[in-house]
Amino acid sequence: MKFDGSVVINAPREKVWSSLTDPNLVSQCAPGLQSLKIIEPDKRFKVVASVGFGAVKVTFDTDVEWVELNPPEAARVKAHGKAPGSGVEVTSEMQLKDGEDGSTEMQWTADVVVMGAIAGMASRLMGGVTKKLSESFFECIKSKIET
Repeated sequence: MKFDGSVVINAPREKVWSSLTDPNLVSQCAPGLQSLKIIEPDKRFKVVASVGFGAVKVTFDTDVEWVELNPPEAARVKAHGKAPGSGVEVTSEMQLKDGEDGSTEMQWTADVVVMGAIAGMASRLMGGVTKKLSESFFECIKSKIET
């Protein structure tokens, strides 16, 4: 499943970049995040996060890696998560450009593949869940960066 969106953040691009590539800051806004462990600074980290699909909540143990960092313009991250009987693969990208009045415009995409026991349920509910989670995430991120 592919998802995309855009958001305007009222801060300079360099500040947006450094904030969005800082796992410690991003983890403060990631819905369902239970833990974060940095394995290799600016490269790899592990997260444990729960995602609800209707009445079912699944906890994923996830390896995350920055596979491309082009400061302060673009980044690509890959994640591989495991849960009992299920898995998820995610590739996400962001593009940053200068906006009006010192703001930053961010375009993002995410390609999500869910496997195993929750795949059928996830495919039916993923659109609504993703929209809700991404809106919550970006509201939180904006509040942290724009202050």
